[in-house]
Amino acid sequence: MNKNNITDYSVIIPAFNEAALIASTIRAVQASMQHSLFSGEIIVVDNDSTDKTAEIAASMGARVVHEPFRQIARARNSGARAAQGRYLIFVDADTIIAEPLLNEALRLLVSGKVAGGGARVEFDRPQRFLAAALLRYWQMISRAARLAAGCFVFCTAEGFRRVGGFDEKVYASEEIGFSVRLRAWAHQHRQIFKIINRQWLKTSARKNQNVLQLILTILVIALFPAAVRFRSLCFLWYACRHSDISLEKKSD
Repeated sequence: MNKNNITDYSVIIPAFNEAALIASTIRAVQASMQHSLFSGEIIVVDNDSTDKTAEIAASMGARVVHEPFRQIARARNSGARAAQGRYLIFVDADTIIAEPLLNEALRLLVSGKVAGGGARVEFDRPQRFLAAALLRYWQMISRAARLAAGCFVFCTAEGFRRVGGFDEKVYASEEIGFSVRLRAWAHQHRQIFKIINRQWLKTSARKNQNVLQLILTILVIALFPAAVRFRSLCFLWYACRHSDISLEKKSD
């Protein structure tokens, strides 16, 4: 519990051109925070948006941090560096969390037995057969292998620093590597990495609307795992947004 005005936890929301969704995400987090016994802050990392994402976030009371290089891992790490909390909660800007999820994550972290984890993922709308099947497969793998989905990751700030945060050499799947490293660190310190298997989270299914693009992305990464090191090959996460040619040249 908060003592001497110490911030107990920081909710970090990376966002690029999320003006249409950021307000709903922040409202859901704020509603959860109202039911918490701990003191928290919301940090929105504006990943060089060209819309009103930062303006909307600031108007809702979030602390806005600007990260000019467009990369999900770097945006998350920038938020973590600015965070004042002892516990870090990463929530994607297109994700809505139910009120119990934040408290459950904090309860696990405060217990001292859990170094971090993730949550069961559900989409915000019904899916076609392929996308629905992939989701069920991921839910099974996530729970069995203890791998967090990027839309919701929680951890201690100490654990985050000790494992080096998210890998900035990759443009996608950085949460997988982070899960593996934090899980190993937790084991060394007699802690665990836990997936909260409750239907307390819904994330946007917008990436699944183009089935051919979804299949192609999966095939590229499956056949060429090193593809995640190239932003141009991670088009499912980046091509659907406004391209920034200068950043593309810089990253190459």
